[in-house]
Amino acid sequence: MSGSAPVTHPGRPLGAGRPGGDRTGTPMVAAAVRRRILRFAIDQPVHLGPSLSVADILVTVCEAMGPAPRSPADPGRDRLILSKGHAVWALYAVLAERGVLDLEGHRGPLPGHPHEETDGVEVSTGSLGHGLSVAAGLAEAGRLDGHQGIVHVVLGDGELNEGSVWEAVMFAAHRRLGRLVALVDANGMQQEGRTADVLDLSPLADKWRAFGWHTAEVDGHDHQALARALADARAQQHRPSVILCHTIKGKGVPFMEHRAEWHVGRLSTEQLTEALAAVGAAADNGVED
Repeated sequence: MSGSAPVTHPGRPLGAGRPGGDRTGTPMVAAAVRRRILRFAIDQPVHLGPSLSVADILVTVCEAMGPAPRSPADPGRDRLILSKGHAVWALYAVLAERGVLDLEGHRGPLPGHPHEETDGVEVSTGSLGHGLSVAAGLAEAGRLDGHQGIVHVVLGDGELNEGSVWEAVMFAAHRRLGRLVALVDANGMQQEGRTADVLDLSPLADKWRAFGWHTAEVDGHDHQALARALADARAQQHRPSVILCHTIKGKGVPFMEHRAEWHVGRLSTEQLTEALAAVGAAADNGVED
């Protein structure tokens, strides 16, 4: 809860203690996360498109991080930083599913971007282009102190327009930060339209490789593929890793998918009902798998 001592690591394993948790946990939890994201938007504008696209990534990263350390202030803990802070609604939903963030008991409105005084939030973000620099600094500090924790940072593909991102890319490769894992939510769209039209960065994977990063590309909604790529990335010892996660903006809600106008939105009661039905139907049909 805001104002209490920060809980700096997502808590229990996703899916633990809940029906369906034995389906590797993540597909069922991702459906629950999407339902929470949609409900946030019934009484306030929410960054729906990017939150829905990044949901599977956050769920899978938290699953890979495993149970919380005995001390949430353990300097050697795994960390998760949401650099594309406008998608914080997905982070809140994941933290709620983890039992870390008490949405019902939270005092006052939740911040529209991550704030480090919110339970489960590692770092305040929102001004795009800074999360990777912070993550690289934490990974470098961990390396110097001999800690084994992995620092994960999630960026948007539109965010890669920021020059500060590429400064951090060079720094991390130079310092051979093997315990740094970046994940790019590559949904191909940003608030102004298609990323390829605003500032084309293709071939994106080749650019990361050219800087010396271990690079992988996956379907960002395929939980098993994400888990495999994460395992490979977390095993790297002497160079940072990036996973380019190809996703769909507004994933799970047909009338939002690939629609830039749903970057931010508020839902009517009728729209919420339709969206929840679509997410439920996808989960029931195993589409989330």
